[in-house]
Amino acid sequence: MKDNSGKQAHWNHIFRDKPEESLGWYEQDVSYTLDFFPEGILAEPQTIFIAGAGTSQLVDGLLAMGHRLILNDISDAALAKLRGRIGKQDAVIWLAADLSQALPDDLPPVDIWIDRAVLHFLIDEQAIKQYFASLNRLVKSAGFVLLAEFAETGAERCAGLPVHRYSLAAMNRRMLPVFSLLKHAHYDYITPAGGNRPYLYALYQRN
Repeated sequence: MKDNSGKQAHWNHIFRDKPEESLGWYEQDVSYTLDFFPEGILAEPQTIFIAGAGTSQLVDGLLAMGHRLILNDISDAALAKLRGRIGKQDAVIWLAADLSQALPDDLPPVDIWIDRAVLHFLIDEQAIKQYFASLNRLVKSAGFVLLAEFAETGAERCAGLPVHRYSLAAMNRRMLPVFSLLKHAHYDYITPAGGNRPYLYALYQRN
């Protein structure tokens, strides 16, 4: 297994030393993500894996809706901040893990996998393959996957790291034919500093 201590230290530094509201991916209003799912899907309790949960406000919204969450981040500092905000939650599994490596075998299967900007930090092909191996292992039949990554016209770096920008064709090569594409959209996210970051959102359902 690779030593991920360097990557973890990088992200721990960011989450420990920078105000949450200043982070380039901070989003107070998460309605765009929630509204991307078909009507009714989030109305019933689901088991949801959130890749790179960080300190996202999405967590609060999904918990308030009654969902069970697996909150993943490579940064234990981020998860500690998030735990401090939401408190003890019986509906949460905490997972400080690097998605470029195999995930624990004892994780439960999930109805929904949400990734808002983790996949694009994986540059090495083996790391990308391992990410999708974990996704394929965990997502149930008829389950949903929402990928929101830097679009082809997006920035080449984020948080001091290079990123792998995605076209819809590139996403589809990883997801089809095990999953079917339900919808996609280009979304211009405005950072707290006022910058524009083009994202590609794509929603898939397992066949």
